[in-house]
Amino acid sequence: MESTFTDVKNAILALAQPERAALIARFFQTGPGQYGEGDQFVGLSMPKQRAIVRQYSNVSVREVEKLVSDPVHECRMVGLLIWVNQSQKSDLAQQTTIREHYLANRRYINNWDLVDVTCPHIVGKYVALSGDSSSLYELANEPNLWSQRIAIVSTMALIRLGQFSDTFAISEILLSHKHDLIHKAIGWMLREVGKRNTDALEEFLHDHTRKMPRTALRYAIERFEPARRRYYLDM
Repeated sequence: MESTFTDVKNAILALAQPERAALIARFFQTGPGQYGEGDQFVGLSMPKQRAIVRQYSNVSVREVEKLVSDPVHECRMVGLLIWVNQSQKSDLAQQTTIREHYLANRRYINNWDLVDVTCPHIVGKYVALSGDSSSLYELANEPNLWSQRIAIVSTMALIRLGQFSDTFAISEILLSHKHDLIHKAIGWMLREVGKRNTDALEEFLHDHTRKMPRTALRYAIERFEPARRRYYLDM
């Protein structure tokens, strides 16, 4: 028998920790004018959320959508992680369906943890298997912070395969972005490229260092030797 949205949400609420929730809400900047404004937390740790995901892995796509659109942050995370688990165990057709529902509900994937923990395994994995990266460019060009972060962080799946061209191209699109969360994401993905191919990263840096946000640059060169870091910081 398939589990339902109500089953999963009740399991989440049963583990609520109000004091911890207040701390998490401040960490994710949920105050007026902040990037997570209005988000609601009940205080579950990631290990507890993942335990719920393992327990309720048989939820239908439609029931997961109810979780993903729920105002409680942990419900959205658990729903998205259920999709990640289901995608890992399914064929390309089912992965495509999950990806379509993921992107159709992306307005609810509205904080950096929701994006980072899930999009490489759903959006990025689809691109890696299908060879079609057009959706990444569509997301990168949307006037939405979280869609843009999905675009760049999803390239992690390609980086792991030694494919860097989409990471570089999407980084170029987003280099003039004003938000620090995009700067960090760009730098993070470039650093991941550098772990696998330092020459490829340095070629990109030689062409773009002078117009890169400093946060992105610092993240990208974090693993360099001090003298090499200073070289790029002084360019």
